Amino acid sequence: MKIGIIGSGDVGKSLGKGLAAIGHDVMIGSRAPDSEDLNSWKESVGRRAATGSVSDTAAYGAMLVLAVQWAAVEEVLQQVRPASGGKIVIDVTNPLELSETSPPRLAIGHTISGGEVVQQLLPDSHIVKTLNIVNHAHMAQPKYFEGTPVMLYCGNNPSAKKSVAGVLKALGWHDTTDLGDITKSRLLEPLCLLWVNYGMINDTWDHAFGILKR
Repeated sequence: MKIGIIGSGDVGKSLGKGLAAIGHDVMIGSRAPDSEDLNSWKESVGRRAATGSVSDTAAYGAMLVLAVQWAAVEEVLQQVRPASGGKIVIDVTNPLELSETSPPRLAIGHTISGGEVVQQLLPDSHIVKTLNIVNHAHMAQPKYFEGTPVMLYCGNNPSAKKSVAGVLKALGWHDTTDLGDITKSRLLEPLCLLWVNYGMINDTWDHAFGILKR
């Protein structure tokens, strides 16, 4: 499948590499698709990797991944919207306010979530929120020393969620849980802050959430 990744930061590049490794053709959308950094990424991934503008990438992908900083979401999705109708969009963003003098905090959360905002901005697409609760380096083929990590997801369209669950499994997430509709992003996005807080306290970014069952 052709997958368009909107965002050329660490998250987009890690996911692009992971998706290419399981047989997908990937394109990263960027304002600078011919940058030295992205050219190096293409070389490291191989023939399944390409780069392009945001609008070209949105048109390229049968499925899209949104992996940009929250402050850029609205502007970027204006470029994505014309080519995104009917497509599944995996939203891995977190609505974080970032400061040099204080820890990250949620910009929104109690009455609406980032996932819901993305769904409102792309009303003709099927948004599935997931992969926002782990380090980008562990989004594909995660390996943890203790226990089995779980990946949580939510969205309004059952068929879209089933497709995304299949992608997650191929990426190595063998324990996944459907939390419900896109409003459940209000539960998923604060988990990112819990993940960050644990990492700051314990000086590690190699952790994930697990669910214990009787």
